[in-house]
Amino acid sequence: MNSVQLFFPFRPYVAVIGDIRHSKQLSDRGAVQARLSAVLEEINRDCGPELASKFMITLGDEFQGLLKTGSKAVYILDTIERELYPVRLRFGIGVGEIVTDIRPELPLGADGPAYYNAREAIESLKTAEKKKMESKVNAKILIQGHEEVSELINAVFSLMTVVRETWTERRVEIINSYLKCGQTQEKAAHSLGIHQSNVQKALAASSFYTYRRALEAVSKLLGEIGEAGDV
Repeated sequence: MNSVQLFFPFRPYVAVIGDIRHSKQLSDRGAVQARLSAVLEEINRDCGPELASKFMITLGDEFQGLLKTGSKAVYILDTIERELYPVRLRFGIGVGEIVTDIRPELPLGADGPAYYNAREAIESLKTAEKKKMESKVNAKILIQGHEEVSELINAVFSLMTVVRETWTERRVEIINSYLKCGQTQEKAAHSLGIHQSNVQKALAASSFYTYRRALEAVSKLLGEIGEAGDV
């Protein structure tokens, strides 16, 4: 089966805007912001070639970044969410054109539909939360000129949110160790000082493999983003 190809009559970018939900209610707000800053620095280091502008905290508890392609976008969101768990986050993803100059070291000043879409996406999540509509959904994407694909990905995001609702701090700790240990259950068990069977049970109870397949499917689709005429 041929893959879906998201071509645009311009150079597309992927803008990500995120923020911390109910941040003013956090008792350790300063520590959470420090942890978020450290996680964003790790992402900037690990995903450098994929970034048009580095991720950084831009306003209070809001952060943003700009990617050249979509292949790493949902992995970045997943990493931020797991590393800050149980802090609740929301993300707006916008795919589209950037019509101004881009500053690689600072995700500020750039302008265009990519950022407009990301802003619209995250604001719609906030509105839905206030109206108690889809309050558990914490990520939304808007792709310039590809509304049906946007709807499809957002449906997947909703299902991924349902899966994450079953996670606990201990399960997230095991998932993080499993991923950092090269997705090897034995190594994860050793690093945590537990039996391999405990790792297996935690991954199964978390529906981790189903969640990961959904994440990989969305990543593959967003990885097809390109300018018309690109080979």
